[in-house]
Amino acid sequence: MALNNLFSSESVSEGHPDKVSDQIADAILDDCLSHDQSSRVACEVFVTTDFVLIGGEITSKHHPDYKKIAREVIRDIGYTKKEYGFSADDVEIVVKVHEQSPDIAMGVDNGGAGDQGIMFGYASDESEGFMPLPIVIAHKLVRVATNLRKEGQFKWARPDMKSQVTVDYENRKQPRIAVILMSIQHDPDYDEKAFKSYIENEIMKPVAKSFGLNTDFKVLINPTGQFIIGGPAGDTGVTGRKIIVDTYGGAGHHGGGAFSGKDPTKVDRSAAYMARYIAKNLVAAGVAKRCEIQLGYAIGYDKPVSLFVETFGTSKYSQDQLVEIVQKVFSLSPKDIIKTLSLQHPSFKYHELTNYGHFGRPDLNLPWEKLDKVEGIKALLK
Repeated sequence: MALNNLFSSESVSEGHPDKVSDQIADAILDDCLSHDQSSRVACEVFVTTDFVLIGGEITSKHHPDYKKIAREVIRDIGYTKKEYGFSADDVEIVVKVHEQSPDIAMGVDNGGAGDQGIMFGYASDESEGFMPLPIVIAHKLVRVATNLRKEGQFKWARPDMKSQVTVDYENRKQPRIAVILMSIQHDPDYDEKAFKSYIENEIMKPVAKSFGLNTDFKVLINPTGQFIIGGPAGDTGVTGRKIIVDTYGGAGHHGGGAFSGKDPTKVDRSAAYMARYIAKNLVAAGVAKRCEIQLGYAIGYDKPVSLFVETFGTSKYSQDQLVEIVQKVFSLSPKDIIKTLSLQHPSFKYHELTNYGHFGRPDLNLPWEKLDKVEGIKALLK
């Protein structure tokens, strides 16, 4: 197995400590926006053994019940037993939240970006959802495992899980799975052989088959031997530490800004969604087989300070042509991005995005995943 043709991506379940933090932050964001669409939210959460710290800057007409929201999220994940070292009814919760700086508000109130930064969007024609294959497989593995756990079918499993998928691209037209790794938290009195057999035969192989891929991959399950202590009791969790899991599994660039806990005036979130929207529509229109969009913003400015289109040698169109197409088809001011993608609509639930990636989600009808700009792009190519 030649290492130069292999590419790996990972995913984590909703019980991973960093994702616990992300989910609490996004649930607070949803609560604010559902009552006040103009809420400004930058919420950060830290979790460890039997402890949650909620901090950040929130300006809203609505005053969330932070502790209630956090306990509901923790309970829904499945941390309900004291023996886990982190449970909904037993955790101590401390809230340290203040209002957004008026210096930031001045720029945002005028329709400008809430901060400076660079954001990337990526799309590839290698999967049905225009996403890199390793990350979508990795997401599906932990999603399937979590659903089976919640349904009571996955015996001995606990909430904290990770997956990692290595794809062999020696033949790019027919990629193969080389390795699947899963680390899944379990009860101490489990049957190791039966547990691992279930993971391989009821999770790994069915997921591989669902993509029409091989099942003769190398299998790695809990490589250290056991995984009893997990979740926030096993490792601290912090908002925004799983940015590669949230995006493209490393196949595309990331500007560095996290998504969770931020309202859409923060271009870290909204512009990254717009960049994905642009890249996906360009690939779907046949402009390129792979496409990456970079957008740059300055705090308080209502237009991007930079726009770059990368097609990795898969397009016959020049950089100037592609930039011109993007500018004609898409409006890139922070205010227009929010409007185009309905990012302040009270029915939109950000916490639904927290797990299993913000892009290429067939289970959610996401505005930035629509292909409604394809015909407009094609018309400009004629």
